[in-house]
Amino acid sequence: MAVTDNAALRFEDVTRVFLDERGGSITAAEEINLTILEGEFISLVGPSGCGKSTLLRLAAGLDSPTTGKVWFEGRCIEGPSPQRGLVFQSYNAFPWLTVRENVAFGLQEKGECANGKVKEWLEFMGLSEFADSFPKALSGGMRQRLAIARTMIVEPRLLLLDEPFGALDETRRDSMQQLLLKAVRQTKCTVILVTHDLRESVLLADRVVLLKPRPGRILKVIDSTLAKPRTREQMKTPEFLEIYELLVHSFPA
Repeated sequence: MAVTDNAALRFEDVTRVFLDERGGSITAAEEINLTILEGEFISLVGPSGCGKSTLLRLAAGLDSPTTGKVWFEGRCIEGPSPQRGLVFQSYNAFPWLTVRENVAFGLQEKGECANGKVKEWLEFMGLSEFADSFPKALSGGMRQRLAIARTMIVEPRLLLLDEPFGALDETRRDSMQQLLLKAVRQTKCTVILVTHDLRESVLLADRVVLLKPRPGRILKVIDSTLAKPRTREQMKTPEFLEIYELLVHSFPA
């Protein structure tokens, strides 16, 4: 059965239970019902172990629900797809390939002539000067730009981000946030961001989804009233502070 509406992604009564080494079970996420519309930017926040990364893996098709279903564009997810790109906190690049070859990898897999597109994304991410270098020669921030370029070049309709800027200092994090927003505006993809940075979640997202501790359930969904395009200056505005304070006061102890 297919579900047809303007939803990009839908979690329908989703529960994910893992077996532990002692034969017991751990419920990472429980009875999750969430609809994400096309073009929305959603952030998932909550205490460690509340199922945020589990939900990303379910959306990516790298895992399956114990019960319930996850729908992408009206079809039940049954496995990975280049239409759903996932970027981890760790810098996922092939160390034996150059920066240019890493960015081009997904296009080569589809047999496309990639030169023009690769050049465009190298320039967009500020990596042109390092196109023939190997990932080990890049800084942490540059490796994360490479990871995003590798994912975005295949034009995914859903971008899944698991703490992508967690290892960066504040200055690099700020520049990466703005670069991400620019890339999302250009491609018009739907985004789900997992982050522990509450200010980041408020600044970037259209809606902030707060999960309670394990078993992870949706505790609150907070809509953003911030105007677009988002800028760091908005973090000083009453609108930002109101959303941030609501999120902080709602955060589970």
